[in-house]
Amino acid sequence: MTFIHKWIPSATGTNETTLLLLHGTGGNEEDLFPLARFLAPHAAMLGVRGKVLENGMPRFFRRLAEGVFDEEDLIFRTHELARFIEEATKTYSLNPERIYAVGYSNGANIAASLLFLEPAILSGAVLFRAMVPLEPAELPDLAGKRVLMLSGRHDPIVPPNNSERLAQMFQQAGADIALNWKNAGHGLTNSELAVARKWMEQLQN
Repeated sequence: MTFIHKWIPSATGTNETTLLLLHGTGGNEEDLFPLARFLAPHAAMLGVRGKVLENGMPRFFRRLAEGVFDEEDLIFRTHELARFIEEATKTYSLNPERIYAVGYSNGANIAASLLFLEPAILSGAVLFRAMVPLEPAELPDLAGKRVLMLSGRHDPIVPPNNSERLAQMFQQAGADIALNWKNAGHGLTNSELAVARKWMEQLQN
């Protein structure tokens, strides 16, 4: 297994739905477990640590500056993460049809990149503070994929028009996309966590 990670099987013993947890800059594989337990208490959880270090802080891909990504590295890291997820699916007997990413900031960005470059890997995603990771030459067919974006109108890192562009790209690719705005910055609010939990509950229906 090529990534440092932590696996928590479903309490139901079926691993029917798995949340792939992708942390923000400086986080680790355990960061999002409390959030995941709130969003979907009965889901299996797979927390992954990014391999890239920026001043000692783990990330999932390199950046050249704030909001300026190293696209070549992003593409390489996206495919690398996809192969790890395929391996983990076999190792932990996951249902490949029900793997949902939950990503924050840098983790949300690589989750979006997974959807664009490796669309077979994820069934959907909850993206907290995501921005456009890259503009693929051709958008994939994301019909049947469900994506929830939670964005802050006063986010100093992600401009609102960037969030709008990402949502537009998902829509053009055929995904079932919902963009939820809060009068917030880059940090998360309780009200949007409640929105995300309700969205996750609807996936079970």
